[in-house]
Amino acid sequence: MTHWIALPIALLALLAVPGHTQNPQPGAMPALATVEPGQWFLKSRTSASGNRSVCVQDVRALLQVVHGTAACNRFVIANSARETTVHYTCPGSGHGRTTIKVETARLIQIESQGIVKQEPFAVEFEARRTGECKVAARAALR
Repeated sequence: MTHWIALPIALLALLAVPGHTQNPQPGAMPALATVEPGQWFLKSRTSASGNRSVCVQDVRALLQVVHGTAACNRFVIANSARETTVHYTCPGSGHGRTTIKVETARLIQIESQGIVKQEPFAVEFEARRTGECKVAARAALR
């Protein structure tokens, strides 16, 4: 009987251990806070035809590179100073799981997989910031 009382106390003690990190405020992604918006070149590691240049006004849009500007709900799975993993669901459009690894404010690695238009996808990009957004940019991620 006493072990049932000890278990909750042990869990509370674990949460009080210095160095234990709790999730930051909902929606906060410290890795993405260091990434600069602007014109980005996404070099596909899976298909040369997947290379593209995009204007990124909100770097969180890079979390759903396949679903573009679809309205999606996001759930942060892992969050650190250099890496963020998010699962997102886009009602009527599919879902995905994306990991962004930040090397510098202008160089990131993106891995994403999921379902779009009822088909599976898996993409990997090395993304580099190339400058400010071009006014006539055709592809934009917001």
